[in-house]
Amino acid sequence: MIFQESVTAAQKIALKQSRRQRLRTRLATIPWWLVIIGMIIAVTLILIAKAPTFSQAFSTIRAGISVTLMITLIAYGISLMIGLVTGLGRVSSNLVGQNIATLYVEIMRGIPMLVLIFFIALVLVPGAVDLIGLLGQKLVEWGLSAIGNPMASLSNKAVSMSMRAVIALSITYGAYSAEIFRAGIQSVHPGQMEAARSQGMSYGQAMRHVILPQAIRNVLPAIGNDFIAMLKDSSLVSVLAVRDITQIARLYAGHSFRYPEAYTTLSVMYLTMTILLSLLVKLIERRISNHGQ
Repeated sequence: MIFQESVTAAQKIALKQSRRQRLRTRLATIPWWLVIIGMIIAVTLILIAKAPTFSQAFSTIRAGISVTLMITLIAYGISLMIGLVTGLGRVSSNLVGQNIATLYVEIMRGIPMLVLIFFIALVLVPGAVDLIGLLGQKLVEWGLSAIGNPMASLSNKAVSMSMRAVIALSITYGAYSAEIFRAGIQSVHPGQMEAARSQGMSYGQAMRHVILPQAIRNVLPAIGNDFIAMLKDSSLVSVLAVRDITQIARLYAGHSFRYPEAYTTLSVMYLTMTILLSLLVKLIERRISNHGQ
């Protein structure tokens, strides 16, 4: 009897330890960082719903969401095209193309983004508009009025600050996208190119049909993370008076003096967008990993 009681007590202790171990394992697998961020967002939503000052701040600032998303989407789409062309130039055996691509990347990466936004929007774009105008005048003098007149009539006022912001972000992020594509292309084993060339493909055909599809699949997570970075850096275009959520929040805080409401709401809006995009990128990474396995 005593032996059976001791066995039963030992089994109870083992069962308790097993339960504790399972509880520790479950607690360890919970993404507490995401739980905390979710609580921050939930508290802010409650404040927006219950507190009139937060509600007014959110109602005012949310008007700029469409501008923020539009600028980010258009600029990043263009930057990907610039990055792909530049990335191909970086891995090219053509010395001229390689040096031009490297020069562009190093200049863009060597100057602070805020300075680049000012330079591109207020110096480079007006200079390009003036150059197009001069070219249009020459075309008119040569008798090509149909093409020359629209170019000659182009003025700096016709290029809005939103368009300049898109151009600035596209050119700036094109350099970062170029490095992503370069790394993706170089991650593909050189034997893939050799095998494609041995099948009679030209360099361009092998790059287009064999190398690039594999490279793009490899860099999809990096492209997603870069898009999130651009979404955050799009706040810098507020210095050009573009009415994105950052500019609207600054104006609202300036005339209402409700800085906690304005900047708390703005921060949580950016946090919500970036967290949703981060979760999407993680899902893509998981699917790519499962597909690779």
